[in-house]
Amino acid sequence: MGHFSINRKKTRKIPVGPLYIGGDAPVLVQSMTNTDTRDIKGTVEQIKGLEEAGCDIIRLAVLDNEAAEAIGEIKKAIKIPLVADIHFDHRLALVCMEKGVDKIRINPGNIGGMERVRKVAVMAKERNIPIRIGVNSGSVEKDILEKYKGVTAEGMVESALYHASLLEEFNFRDIVISIKASNVPLTIESYRLMSQNADYPLHLGVTEAGTIYRGTVKSSVGIGALLAEGIGDTIRVSLTGDPAEEIKAGIEILKSLELRKDGIEFISCPTCGRCRINLIDIANSIEERLQGVNTDLKIAIMGCAVNGPGEARHADIGIAGGDGEALLFKKGEIIRKIPQDRIVEEFLDEVKKLC
Repeated sequence: MGHFSINRKKTRKIPVGPLYIGGDAPVLVQSMTNTDTRDIKGTVEQIKGLEEAGCDIIRLAVLDNEAAEAIGEIKKAIKIPLVADIHFDHRLALVCMEKGVDKIRINPGNIGGMERVRKVAVMAKERNIPIRIGVNSGSVEKDILEKYKGVTAEGMVESALYHASLLEEFNFRDIVISIKASNVPLTIESYRLMSQNADYPLHLGVTEAGTIYRGTVKSSVGIGALLAEGIGDTIRVSLTGDPAEEIKAGIEILKSLELRKDGIEFISCPTCGRCRINLIDIANSIEERLQGVNTDLKIAIMGCAVNGPGEARHADIGIAGGDGEALLFKKGEIIRKIPQDRIVEEFLDEVKKLC
């Protein structure tokens, strides 16, 4: 098999707390809390769950001063870098930076004049805090909408570059850019165009993607298409639901393109009429029991003797179903037969030995 590899576009490498976005840094997965940021305990609890799920960076909405003040306490209680999401009010950005936030998301063109932009840029520069500029298809400026007669990729890129140019006036260049649309083709077109026009790292996402099933599909197609072209330095899957689902989806998108290696790569067949064991239940219970295992392992759960042995052979460990039993493979060698009612337990024991 020829090896497929993605040539990532060279972008600026920007620090976010102890991590980096862009350059040769790995593509990071982020999410956003849906708790009230002023509820410190609830917010910290949610973030700790997201850390366990594999989240690299977490963002919080900062709606008022009380939320900005809470940032300091939240920051102390968590491990991953913290991003403050601020709209319109530059003073909230200044308070969050004082409280030790790792990154700010604010659009400089919306905060009311160059003096305010200067204050934010100067403090961010002093403290080595990057700024994400986020343009959404629903919030493009009126003059740009009129110029391009509606929402277009060109208009979104122009808007993002306009916001960036305000920071560049003050020699600030630790900028990450996102230009998300809720429409997948428009999202792809916008990021492609952005990638040709600037070397700032790009934060990928499809905005308002939807509920877990629909949103995961839309995000996987939009984000996956761009990543496969080498575009994108950090991703967020927007889902209506528990943010932990966003992390699971984000990590799977990266693993499917071999952009993330940690954890188990799980291969299982869709099953067909040839299958003589209860493979769907077996695959589900094995997957569930191995959640949170971060060893780099390739596991194959296959239903029959047609594709089974071949796939199972390429895996570190795998089973190929027979009639009421399964063959256990390790590194391409058949180890033994396992009766159906023992498959899950014995397979998990073997995985534990490998870990």
